[in-house]
Amino acid sequence: MKAIKIMPCLDIKDGKVVKGIHFVDLKDAGDPVKNAEFYQNEGADELAMLDIAATIENRKTKLEWVRNVSSVITFPLTVGGGISSIEDIELVLAAGAHTVSMNSAAVKNPNLLVEAVKEFGSERITIAIDARRNKAMSSGFELVVSGGTKPVGQDAIAWARKCQELGAGAILPTSIDGDGTQAGYDLEFTRAISDVVDIPVVASGGAGKLEHFYEAVTLGGATILLAASVFHFRILSIRDVKQYLQKRGLQVTI
Repeated sequence: MKAIKIMPCLDIKDGKVVKGIHFVDLKDAGDPVKNAEFYQNEGADELAMLDIAATIENRKTKLEWVRNVSSVITFPLTVGGGISSIEDIELVLAAGAHTVSMNSAAVKNPNLLVEAVKEFGSERITIAIDARRNKAMSSGFELVVSGGTKPVGQDAIAWARKCQELGAGAILPTSIDGDGTQAGYDLEFTRAISDVVDIPVVASGGAGKLEHFYEAVTLGGATILLAASVFHFRILSIRDVKQYLQKRGLQVTI
């Protein structure tokens, strides 16, 4: 098994890092650049930065934010929010991102994913999948877009499989049911996706204690562990998580 990666996540709105529960009730979690510098020193393996209002506000990712954050880190940066064209991807990568994350735009136009992979390579394209529980779906999980506000009547697990077929380099699933709760990753959702793809799966949404990170790997099948609240509010440090995983027998980069 490759080394497990730890990925803090900066959800950005109005130029500030924010964090909520179930995608709402957002609280200020500080300055993006200061947070990025902190995680650089903490030993993060990667960083996610999501312009969470871009799609809802019908605008593009703010490139200034990407440039500012990328300028203070040396590890890979994944940027998402408002990316809906090849030109958008090109601009975000030029601003300092290593990878782009698409959600709503790829659901609306799957051919965009195909074109993006052809143009930039699969390793540069991550597909974010937000979902909520819905018994009407064959897997029990319904795909939701527009920052978690619009269910689309599509099975989230089937979409993950399709994204791999179209060339995506990684899947970033977030359970709206678990987001921000610190009650643990939605292991059922994460596992359902990792069972149908063989590209990296990023566990996201709900990490609250050390055991949750271990469970995301051993029970959820994830290889990249994303968290926000526990890191932003200094409940856990990245070093805490890595040392714990190492003691439990998982390979990490210390």
